[in-house]
Amino acid sequence: MIDRNSNPMGWSLLLSDLEDAHEHLGQLIREIQAGPEYGEPELRVDLGHVYAHLNRAWRRRNVPEDFTEAEWGPAGQFPEDLEPAA
Repeated sequence: MIDRNSNPMGWSLLLSDLEDAHEHLGQLIREIQAGPEYGEPELRVDLGHVYAHLNRAWRRRNVPEDFTEAEWGPAGQFPEDLEPAA
């Protein structure tokens, strides 16, 4: 995994994706609590956004700089090398 001393840019981008996931998950929770009309379509979009940040964070763990334009889209997809824990 990259570290802040050897790869400060990659480290910053990794933390940024984790912070964004945290922020969007908090917003999702607030919207569910406050909005009786909040439903599955909204959850699908909002949770998908959180997952995209988490998926990019997982892939960034070994990326010293940033994704290329071609890598950006696939980086948001659920990783094949990560097993969900129960």
